[in-house]
Amino acid sequence: MINVGDILETINMVQQENLDVRTITMGISLLDCIDPDIKSACDKVYDKIMRYAHDLVKTGDDIGRDFGIPIINKRIAVTPIAMLSGACQGKDPVRFAYALDKAAKETGVNFIGGYSALVQKGFAPGDYALIESIPRALSETQFVCSSVNVASTKTGINMDAVAMMGKAVKHTAEITADRDCIGCAKLVVFCNAPEDNPFMAGAFHGAGEPDCVINVGVSGPGVVRAALEKAGDCDITEVADIIKKTAFKITRAGQLVALEASKRLCVPFGIVDLSLAPTPAVGDSVAYILEEMGLENCGCCGTTAALALLNDAVKKGGSMASSHVGGLSGAFIPVTEDAGMINAARNGHLCIEKLEAMTAVCSVGLDMIVIPGDTTADVISAIIADQSAIGMVNSKTTAVRVIPAIGKKVGDELSFGGLLGGGPVMPVNTNSPSRFIARGGRIPAPIQALKN
Repeated sequence: MINVGDILETINMVQQENLDVRTITMGISLLDCIDPDIKSACDKVYDKIMRYAHDLVKTGDDIGRDFGIPIINKRIAVTPIAMLSGACQGKDPVRFAYALDKAAKETGVNFIGGYSALVQKGFAPGDYALIESIPRALSETQFVCSSVNVASTKTGINMDAVAMMGKAVKHTAEITADRDCIGCAKLVVFCNAPEDNPFMAGAFHGAGEPDCVINVGVSGPGVVRAALEKAGDCDITEVADIIKKTAFKITRAGQLVALEASKRLCVPFGIVDLSLAPTPAVGDSVAYILEEMGLENCGCCGTTAALALLNDAVKKGGSMASSHVGGLSGAFIPVTEDAGMINAARNGHLCIEKLEAMTAVCSVGLDMIVIPGDTTADVISAIIADQSAIGMVNSKTTAVRVIPAIGKKVGDELSFGGLLGGGPVMPVNTNSPSRFIARGGRIPAPIQALKN
């Protein structure tokens, strides 16, 4: 039974504690758009997206107004474009990016994800060309996001792909340097990428997904922090219980919105992703949750343990609230998007090495981290390899979204504005991993991959 207290609590979450539905993401399969004629394929892609998503933004706005819960973003995720470009060998895959960008602009969504390739075990037709085209695609479009999965627990790490992605990240930064290297904020390199993630920039529509589906991402770090603040000096077990209960309530709100969107758009409901995705807004921060637990600052000793508790409790609470929790679901630690993380980085409390340790127990990885512009492609590749190793061995998703700030050095600032925020350039170990990266090949899958 819903009582007055529950209603008032939810209203307070929205008005005072930054509870929101971060995104309604429509996943669309483009497998039936494959055509050896690239013009025909691009036309089919545009037409199908418009057919399914023409009312997505309006529907999201209507639901937000009707239910009183802010729905911040409306997005689209599509089949990895490398699967389509493989049928058009010799043709420029950036033409697909143009088609995606045009559809995103026409539908009014803020991002469209899926300029992607899945190369964890090797390269299929279309993969090489797509990866090499990523810098141009992200430079020449406004709404397109790109992701590449280079590793998994079942297959190991494709080090040839890792080397390519280090170069792609660096080149993307260089050709978007006049726009604060914004291209790199739209590019993610994954290990164990989920097929139903609604969050950008890593969203794509997996081959095992339905023809069209609605996935919803809910976020409420401010709500969790406020709940802990009200609880006072309780013990750690009680902290975990409070987070679980709060995550349960947040997830129920997200499922309500997801089911309503599914109904109104006549598209199947997929999953609710309960991810504590922060924003630069004061109070809407994962770092502040960790500090509310008792840490002097995010990054001090104890941060990894506190984050592990938070991530686990969020997943437990969400899984009790919905039978269809998916995506990433847990705690995000994107530095430039989290007011507390930004402050910790500026004050020298948070370094990349500590963030790497934290990625072993959070939901994603090294996310939205600004690094010096003269960082080499090989160092970026090695960062990707390290994160992939953590994900591979621990059977979890890890990712890298770093922004080499061209022309800037440690201590300088980079600002994107809006949800992407901004922050200081963080130092990186510059000792060379070039010989290691140049070896190529594949790091074998760990023994725990043999689960059958």
